[in-house]
Amino acid sequence: MATIKRFWNPGLTWFCFALLAQNVVCLLLPGIAPRDYKEGEDVPLSVNEMTSVRTQLPMDYFKTHATNSQCGVVADKSAEVSANLGELLSGQMMSPTSYKIQMLRPLKCQIACKDQLSPELRDTIKQMIRDQYTVNMNVDRLPGAVKFMVRDPQKKANEAENDKENEVFVMSGFPLGVQLKNQFFLHNHLKFKLEYHRPEDAVDDGYSLYRVVGFEIEPSSLKQFVRDGGDSAVCHSEGATLEPLDLDKAESITYTYDVEWTENPDKEWVTRWDIYLQMSPGSGQIHWFSIINSVLIALFLSGMVAMILIRTLARDIAKYNELVGEMTAEEAQEEAGWKMVHGDVFRPPPHRRLLCVCVGSGIQLLLMCGLVLIFATLGFLSPVHRGALLQGMVLLFAFMGVPAGYVSGRLGKTLAPTSSEHHRSTTMLTAFVYPGSVFAMFFFLNLLAWAKGSSGAVPFTTMFAVLVLWFGISVPLVYLGAAAAYKRDPIGFPCRVNSIPRPIPPQPWFLRPWLLCLVGGILPFGAVFTELFFIMSSLWQHQFYYLFGFVVLVYLILIITCAEVSIALTYFQLTAEDYRWWWRSFLVSGSSALYVFGYSLMYLTTRLQIVNVVSIVVYVGYMAMISAAFFLLTGCIGFIATFFFVRAIYGSIKVD
Repeated sequence: MATIKRFWNPGLTWFCFALLAQNVVCLLLPGIAPRDYKEGEDVPLSVNEMTSVRTQLPMDYFKTHATNSQCGVVADKSAEVSANLGELLSGQMMSPTSYKIQMLRPLKCQIACKDQLSPELRDTIKQMIRDQYTVNMNVDRLPGAVKFMVRDPQKKANEAENDKENEVFVMSGFPLGVQLKNQFFLHNHLKFKLEYHRPEDAVDDGYSLYRVVGFEIEPSSLKQFVRDGGDSAVCHSEGATLEPLDLDKAESITYTYDVEWTENPDKEWVTRWDIYLQMSPGSGQIHWFSIINSVLIALFLSGMVAMILIRTLARDIAKYNELVGEMTAEEAQEEAGWKMVHGDVFRPPPHRRLLCVCVGSGIQLLLMCGLVLIFATLGFLSPVHRGALLQGMVLLFAFMGVPAGYVSGRLGKTLAPTSSEHHRSTTMLTAFVYPGSVFAMFFFLNLLAWAKGSSGAVPFTTMFAVLVLWFGISVPLVYLGAAAAYKRDPIGFPCRVNSIPRPIPPQPWFLRPWLLCLVGGILPFGAVFTELFFIMSSLWQHQFYYLFGFVVLVYLILIITCAEVSIALTYFQLTAEDYRWWWRSFLVSGSSALYVFGYSLMYLTTRLQIVNVVSIVVYVGYMAMISAAFFLLTGCIGFIATFFFVRAIYGSIKVD
């Protein structure tokens, strides 16, 4: 030990810390550094899965090509893109293509590949066009954008065309084709419009370096003139317009492309994602209106809880027995109500083992979501890195097994101090019930996607990796947290529990459990429903979402709202001499998940155009998993807040 102290110094400590921090940043931000290209250097173009809002089943882009097609064959194997865990779980795996792009080298009507159109391939492409599939391509990790213009409907066409106030938006990906009545036209010609930026003093061995800062795609359907034995084609005929490629009349498909380079000195690499992340007109005001509305709800509930605390704790501190004579009969009855159940308020609830498991799993989700939002707000989980957000959620959930085991174990020992069997089963259920339910549902939905031939089906090797994370990291950490909890004394209660339960008087209609749950769930849902719309649009309409600052504010408001709703309704319940608050405090705030699930069903019928039963089952299945997670998270918040509130108010009274 003396030798270690002699050689160790604070400077070495900070050096090691800096080295560790650098490694952590490199781990969380893979590929964050810009890539520079020399003139003529290959700029790889990759293709992601095709997506559809009508099926919600991603499809492999190469299903639209013949089995012997050269469209996916690339000579440079280094162009192949490795996928992280998040990309594998979401099916967002990128594949190289035969489209060849070189920095600053324009191309006209270059042939990418050719396919013979068999009847089976024709039917497959027509069905995908009918399902409105979108092709997603990437250059230098930048999605290909298609621009469209929103015009003022009050103006004439010629006036709107030249109006500089027209809003221009972009969407990621381009339609596979177009259906006009019974005709199907495939977008087989692509114009790649790339923007580049030359950084100052960017030189390598005397060669200037350039960065890709923009990638736009203009798709079109063309029946090209092929010449020179099929080695070249004519896509742009002077003075004439080429016919579109009608799938029912074509015998083969020639895929061609143009490449156009434009310098943009005003756009730098760090701002190239701004066009994808900018909000549509009015959405910023909608977000802020939602935040203000949620803050007002939280302030109203805070005032109510503060009033309750003042009426209880302050009066007890001022010697309740001396003041009771000055109260009105109604106030005395109210104060007497919750005090009269002091001998039963800490009586262990039924199904206490399940309650411990729900609270532990809720803590695991609460901390996981909080850390994910913090990392995302700081830029560590950027949409620039596909799958990073989902990967972060999976890893953080596994590592949050320690607090999950600790909280469930601590509560379990409090409710059953001497039952070792209760402790063991509580820990086991915390480690397996919720993660196992999610994995089973995910496995079932993955089988449906696999049966439909979707590229979103997760490979079994990836499923095995998830099992390794579960059994190798999450489960041991749950047991580790529980072991630490069982070594501590149970949480003490300020009042002893009577041996004989006190009869509960008849309750007024407005304190019925189902009504309390329905009313209690409205306010937490009201705090998040506006942001929920944008998040669901990102999930199911394949839009980018990067407003994590708003989500952090909404998340904090949600925590405050859930806590205060449960405290307020529990107080009203106790004043009616009903001491069964344990489960009700969890269910009151957790019932907001019912509204989330109901809203998801309304979103399905009003916003999506899903056309087949399997897609509906997949959508409902995933939204059921999200709603279940929301139930555990919000219920846990309400229970913990109420638990400490009840301990506080009963700890302030004088019991004979």
